[in-house]
Amino acid sequence: MRFKFVLLFSLFTATLCAQPPANYYNNAYQKKGAALRTALYGIVKNHTALSYSALWDAYYTTDVRPDNGKVWDIYSDNPNGTTAYYYSFGSNQCGNYNSEGDCYNREHSVPQSWFGEVTPMKTDLFHVYPTDGFVNGKRGNLAFGEVNNASWTSTNGSKLGTCVVSGYSGTVFEPNDAYKGDLARSYFYMAVCYMDKNLGQETQSMFSGGSLKPWALDMLIRWHNEDPVSEKEIARNNAVYTLQHNRNPFIDFPELVGKIWGADSVNAFNPNGIEELCMPSRWLVYPNPATDHITVSAPVEVETDAVFQILNLAGQIVWSESGMFQNEHTLSLPDLTAGVYVLRVTGEDFILNKKIIIQ
Repeated sequence: MRFKFVLLFSLFTATLCAQPPANYYNNAYQKKGAALRTALYGIVKNHTALSYSALWDAYYTTDVRPDNGKVWDIYSDNPNGTTAYYYSFGSNQCGNYNSEGDCYNREHSVPQSWFGEVTPMKTDLFHVYPTDGFVNGKRGNLAFGEVNNASWTSTNGSKLGTCVVSGYSGTVFEPNDAYKGDLARSYFYMAVCYMDKNLGQETQSMFSGGSLKPWALDMLIRWHNEDPVSEKEIARNNAVYTLQHNRNPFIDFPELVGKIWGADSVNAFNPNGIEELCMPSRWLVYPNPATDHITVSAPVEVETDAVFQILNLAGQIVWSESGMFQNEHTLSLPDLTAGVYVLRVTGEDFILNKKIIIQ
């Protein structure tokens, strides 16, 4: 019970931000486009390569669910429905499997056959996740993509089928929407950390050499924009850093995607105000208690696409809307039962949680 209380208190007060060590990204500042990608490569490439067997122990800290202490499996978790099963660390480790729910194993989101099964790519935690063994086997070495008519669907809605993304018509695996952004940012990391490697050793690879193929890049940028960085990714990024001693830049600074591959590549990378954004006491949320509206004011100048949500004390989202957040934003509150809630604002570089009282 004490553990649940601590989690709830944290939910009330936290601003979750990417918090890289001081000066970690200094060599990337004022860079843009290809030069920025090269600078980030120099920052993240020389990391500690784990052994393949060490990944099992790493998952105890990198992929643990905060709600029940089980394995956070992106191929079975269903944030918008019912999760059919959970895995316990160690005891449910694969092993043999015949169906979903039998065991979890190590899923290379960039399949090993695409890069010749060599280290450090083989053991890089930023793209090797714990997932259901059976679903992992169904995916095999297929590319990620989008499917209209699925030939097979998992319990959490992941699909196999013919790709409908322009530029590729092979069989693909489409993950649950909630994890498309996570996987996109894993691929952007791989396209930076291993830009000097050949990740395209099979025809179904989404890479050509160390770069993403155009159809894959376009789709992954869309996934990145539609599924913003989550609390899970921020916590995982920090946990992986303690083991590999490098970070995923696209979790720390999501705008890097646009500055390397998008329209924003004409503007240099020069982050400002991140430290202030990460201090919940510097944010203003008023009036609180509130009746029909509430205003959120940032401690520094900020302009970002944002998702505004209200959660009940069970952590369930009871209201949500999206919009542009520019320094401050006033929300018209929905008709909810009077009580205590959590207001969550998710922007490109932060996730703010604040306790609010609705009268």
